[in-house]
Amino acid sequence: MRLPDDYEERSGMTPSVMSALIAVTLFVGAILGIVLLINKPTESTKKPSATVETSEQAADSADSIYPDTEDLLTGSTLSPEDFDFWDKYPEEIIETTVPEQEPTQELVENDPATDGKHTLVVSADGSEEWVLISPYLPKHEYDFTKLVCQSNLMKYYEDGKQVSYVGADISKYQDYVDFVELKKAGVDFVMLRVGARGYGSGQIVMDDYFLDNIKRATDAGLQVGVYFFSQAITADEAIEEANIVLESIQDYKITYPVAFDMEHIENDTARIDVLSKSEKTTIAKSFLDTIQNAGYKTMIYGNKEWLLKEIDMSKLTAYDVWLSQQEDVPDYPYKFTMWQYTTSATIDGVAGYVSLNISFIDYAEK
Repeated sequence: MRLPDDYEERSGMTPSVMSALIAVTLFVGAILGIVLLINKPTESTKKPSATVETSEQAADSADSIYPDTEDLLTGSTLSPEDFDFWDKYPEEIIETTVPEQEPTQELVENDPATDGKHTLVVSADGSEEWVLISPYLPKHEYDFTKLVCQSNLMKYYEDGKQVSYVGADISKYQDYVDFVELKKAGVDFVMLRVGARGYGSGQIVMDDYFLDNIKRATDAGLQVGVYFFSQAITADEAIEEANIVLESIQDYKITYPVAFDMEHIENDTARIDVLSKSEKTTIAKSFLDTIQNAGYKTMIYGNKEWLLKEIDMSKLTAYDVWLSQQEDVPDYPYKFTMWQYTTSATIDGVAGYVSLNISFIDYAEK
């Protein structure tokens, strides 16, 4: 390369400097050439075209396996709804079982049938009521698994020994009674009706058979108790009834109690229907106090309804109870000493039906 004649003057470079620059440039160029030669790809690694070709082939293969959606739909009889397959798999329902809860203690305690604090009273009209049992009144302690009924006669045993006594209550409605045969049949005592006050008229009427019954029952060796059917509506009337009883029995040996019997009249209106519970209690007490003051054993007769709902037994604890309940086992909760368990028994010595009783104590020895 020929340089211009004025080069040296214009550039300020001498020929020797220029030669050095050219030599350096050639050297650097040679180095770059060697580097490029070393990094030149070999045949084994130089496959970009093959790679492109393989990718295209893979795309063609994928198209054959997974055709476009448009190709799938073309000529198909399926509708878009047919591809809505999510509803074909119902949502899984996980059933959870909630364990049945046991009744709370509060509910059990509040159930009168199971709380042990109530007793069921069935009225004459069939209505039912759970009555609260008083914790203050004395309870009976009988074990009714020890009751045995033999030929209509109810008996109570302790340690294999009979500790009860069989009784029958007799009035004019049994007509003539053979007390000797009655005793042979297993009866130990009789409760004889002295008389009654009319539930409508209020008049006192003596039992037509009383005098004959008390003589012949005593002669037959039976223990004798008596009762009066009261319809008194005042304390004075009750005392009047008691005095008539005392006058009627004064000549006879009465070993069993004198009982006060007041009760509702079925299917009719009675003069005592207007009385309150307190008034009936006062009347009963007036009668029984009069009898007791005369030295006789006293007793109040009634069914479960009468004893629990019609009178106040908390004011009558001084007297024994004669319970009337025609059941296999009585469920009266309080203390009682005599139980009328049937009103329709048949027994030797009585032509018709008779009421039978069991006494848990021997009043003849009391």
